[in-house]
Amino acid sequence: MSPASPLPHDVAVAGGGPAGCAAAIALARRGRRVALYERDAFPRFHIGESLLACANGCFEELGIAELVRAQGFPEKWGASLLTHDGAAGRPVDFSSSAEVPRPQTYQVCRGKFDQLLLDRARAAGVEVFERTRVEDCDFGADGVTLRVAGAAGRREVRASALVDATGRAGLVARKLDLRRDEPRLANVAIYAHFAGVPRLPDNRSGDIRIVARADAGWFWLIPIDERLTSVGVVLPTTLYQRLERGDPEAMLAAAIADTPAVAELMAAARREWPVRVEKDFSYGATRYAGDRWLLVGDAGAFLDPVFSSGVSIALESGLEAARELDRALAAGDLSAARFRRFERVQRRRFAVFRRFVLAFYTPWFRDLFFQPAAPPRLFRAVVTVLAGHWRPSLSTRLLIEVFFLAVALQRRLRLVEPLVRRDEAAGYPLPAAAPGRPR
Repeated sequence: MSPASPLPHDVAVAGGGPAGCAAAIALARRGRRVALYERDAFPRFHIGESLLACANGCFEELGIAELVRAQGFPEKWGASLLTHDGAAGRPVDFSSSAEVPRPQTYQVCRGKFDQLLLDRARAAGVEVFERTRVEDCDFGADGVTLRVAGAAGRREVRASALVDATGRAGLVARKLDLRRDEPRLANVAIYAHFAGVPRLPDNRSGDIRIVARADAGWFWLIPIDERLTSVGVVLPTTLYQRLERGDPEAMLAAAIADTPAVAELMAAARREWPVRVEKDFSYGATRYAGDRWLLVGDAGAFLDPVFSSGVSIALESGLEAARELDRALAAGDLSAARFRRFERVQRRRFAVFRRFVLAFYTPWFRDLFFQPAAPPRLFRAVVTVLAGHWRPSLSTRLLIEVFFLAVALQRRLRLVEPLVRRDEAAGYPLPAAAPGRPR
């Protein structure tokens, strides 16, 4: 390790969610002096309760695997896919892929999960400041200056480098105009927590249900503890605008009522939390690192929640930032050039998941993805990536290409019977169909 910097902190972390805590814990465990600034007081509500199997490796690296296991979070082995009427669908089993070493993961109450991570950061030696917002930052040749506001008023703090984990607020991304929205994923989520939602049987009781509506929308049903289930619908903006004729509670109720498979599951449900709405939540960044700064988690990018990648990617990116920063501090070089590998990893992972997410909002992908008779080898290859293992073997990558070829052929040749509507009113602005072929 290089000699200590004369600045008070080696690294300042803005944001105390999973990405920020992962970076802070990993750096502190490497002997770095870390300060973390979180605008809220924990525990606090946050959406994004479903983890991927790849999170298990992150827990091991952070030294919290046993702590997470002891919380009693619902165990997740995959997902259950259903069409809007419940007539078709199939299970997604992470253990079906030999490339997923630890297939069982969790559904988490984010208030409890995020508190665990923040407490672990404190125990690792991180200076944690809750109710303290990072309002601005400046980068100089000799360090980073943060302007923070908290209970004691406004002040400036100094560090050698900054990890931006401010989520959608995007401290650095907005300051440097790095954020780029995903216009093809201009979606809206309406959600709440409910009691009385039936679970899947046996050891699959903790799995997420994904229900494809007859249009381009879809529902999630995520068991987050022994009593509550997170239930939400995601709709393209065009469909949301047609539905927008009341308050959020009325809109969610209307979406449930016209999705028979969900209406049946929700027949005896009781809403326990306010209904919330999130809009236009998919975006990327033109850069993920620069001189003395790195973006992690949602501060850099976020994709539609359909494949539950948010928290797991946040943990991975926080750990990746910690590794790169530790090496950079040891070398005495915190320039953007030093973080090129970090940049490449963030871009590649985003591109892999983006491809699947964009495809999900096409009817031909859904025809195959929700198809009970889909070829097992192809489906296992897809499951490998959807479990979070986005750098699979060459053979799995080739099978994934075959799957996407089948999706392209479904658009033109109708390999299997269509499962969803294909008209403008369903949110699918498709080109005119070839003569004689049904849309």
